[in-house]
Amino acid sequence: MATTLPPQMTALLAREQDQGPDRMSVGERPRPEPGIGDVLIQVGAASFTPTELQWPSTWVDRAGRDRRPVIPGHEVSGTVVALGYGTAGFGVGDEVFGLTDWYRDGSLAEFVAVEARNLAAKPDSLSHVDAAAFPMAALTAWQALFVHAELKAGQHVVIHGAGGGVGTLAVQLALSAGARVIGTGRADARELVLQLGAEEYLDLGHDELGEVKDVDVVFDLIGGDVLHRSWPMLRPGGAIVSIVEAPGHERADVNNVFFVVEPNREQLTELARRIESLRPVVGKVGALADGPRLWTEKIAGGIPGKIVLTSSSPAVG
Repeated sequence: MATTLPPQMTALLAREQDQGPDRMSVGERPRPEPGIGDVLIQVGAASFTPTELQWPSTWVDRAGRDRRPVIPGHEVSGTVVALGYGTAGFGVGDEVFGLTDWYRDGSLAEFVAVEARNLAAKPDSLSHVDAAAFPMAALTAWQALFVHAELKAGQHVVIHGAGGGVGTLAVQLALSAGARVIGTGRADARELVLQLGAEEYLDLGHDELGEVKDVDVVFDLIGGDVLHRSWPMLRPGGAIVSIVEAPGHERADVNNVFFVVEPNREQLTELARRIESLRPVVGKVGALADGPRLWTEKIAGGIPGKIVLTSSSPAVG
């Protein structure tokens, strides 16, 4: 029997770039149509990056045209309900997870159209909530540690912001590669990060960073003063990698990288194969209507891991 898809859907909407997440609202939008190479996903769960309302790509399409009101969120787990022309690799009914395009409406809705190349099959052992907390954080951590910093077994890495969604997976991935890990961040993340296996945790409000020396890699998720205080930690030939801001060129004997995570099906599939040994950390789960409040709480601090929002719509059948 053919599936009937509703013409409208509920979505979290952001209207003005200079307004905080507390000004977002939930409303009705036309259900997207999958384009060439797309799949249409009925969203089981979705997550977001707290800073994405500040990204230029959140507000325009690739031609620079204003597309407000926008649907934020770039992490998704759900079920394929339709295919665009020429789409291969997935079929209707498949459970998938991955990242949406930066310049298109995102995942905090009942449906989202996503390029199939940005998705991987969801592991059966992973719930939609856990899967939605995984792709952005896992790919960011993987690309920072192994693509840009070329982290190897036996090396020593400092992870600033180790209690967040990216940080918690970076700790686990570094440890699985045989590295030694020092985590830093807020005091309330100490227990979590140490439980994940870090050998030491520094409270950025009280502990001194200056005592840490001769590390091979600094992975920065905070920026600002914390990033700039990281240079003396590194041994000659080490690497400092940030997703917040360009580290600068304070030392010629240290590699420095600023990068933005890229969707990558091969890497995501490899990460999915490792899921049994990784723990996506979900701080809170809510409905789309909870999005403005939970987003505001996440920015204020005190919620470790990822916030995941679920759709209240029944499964399409």
